[in-house]
Amino acid sequence: MQLIRKNMSRVITTSIMGALSIVFLIPLIWMISAAFKYEKDVMRFPIQWIPEKINVAYNFKMVWMGRVPFSHFYLNSFKVAIITTLITLIISSMSAYALTKIKFKGRNMVFLALLSFMIIPDQATLIPRFLLIRWFGLYDTHAAIILMSMFSIYFTFLLRQFMMGVSDEYIEAARIDGAGHLRIFWSIIIPLCKPVLATVAIIKFIWTWNDYQNPLIFLLNKNLYTIPLGMTLFRDDYSNNYAIMMTAAVSAIIPLVIVFIALQKQVINGISLGGVKG
Repeated sequence: MQLIRKNMSRVITTSIMGALSIVFLIPLIWMISAAFKYEKDVMRFPIQWIPEKINVAYNFKMVWMGRVPFSHFYLNSFKVAIITTLITLIISSMSAYALTKIKFKGRNMVFLALLSFMIIPDQATLIPRFLLIRWFGLYDTHAAIILMSMFSIYFTFLLRQFMMGVSDEYIEAARIDGAGHLRIFWSIIIPLCKPVLATVAIIKFIWTWNDYQNPLIFLLNKNLYTIPLGMTLFRDDYSNNYAIMMTAAVSAIIPLVIVFIALQKQVINGISLGGVKG
C-alpha cells in the first residue's frame, strides 16, 4: 500500500512538473514558430504552431544582412562574454583558494565581509561605479563592462564551498615536495575543481551574454553594442514586423542553447556539489 502511494505521488508530481514545463516553453516555441512565418501569419488566431508557408530564409537574411549590424553585435558579445568569463574564473578561483587553503589571521572575517556585500543590490552601486568608470577614462568602452563584471562574490563562494571538500593531505604532500602556493593551485586544485569551474564558466558566459544593464549604462557608441542592446535597434527599425524581431531573438539565443545542451550535466553537478559541501 505504501509503495502504491509512493508511486502515485511520483506520478502526480511528474505530471504537474511536466505541465508547468510546457507552460514555460510555450513562449519559446511561439518565438521559434514566428521566426519561420510571413509577417501576416504571425498574429493569426488560432495560432499556427507549424506554419503552412515558410519565410525563414528571408527573415534570417533581414536579421544578418539588413540595416541593423547584427553580426557586429554578435562579435561584440562574444568578445565581452569570453574575456569576462576567463578573468572571472581566474579571480574567483584564486580568491576561493586563499579563503580555503591559506591560513591567515582574519580569514573568516574577510569571508563574512564578502558575504555581507551580497545583500547590496546591484542597482544601488550604479552611480558610484559610473563615476569610477568615468574617472578611469573607460566610459564607452568594452573594458568598462568587463571591469564591472569580472568580480563575483557568488562564484567565489561557490568555488570555496567546493574547495573545502578537497583534502588538505594533497596540499601537505605537495608542500613536503617543495611546491609553493602557485604550483599547488595550478597543479592540484585546478584539476580537482574542473566540474565546478565548468559550472562557473557556463553560468558566467550566459549572464554576461544576457547582460543588458551594464552595456546600457556604460556604452554610448552603437558600434560597441552587445546583443541585448542591439535588440533594441530591431525594436525601433522593425516595430511592425514581429517575424524579423522573433528571428533576431532566436539568433540571439543560439549560442546559449548550444552551450547549455552540451554542458548541462556539468552545470547541474557543479551546483549540487558546491551547494552541499562546507
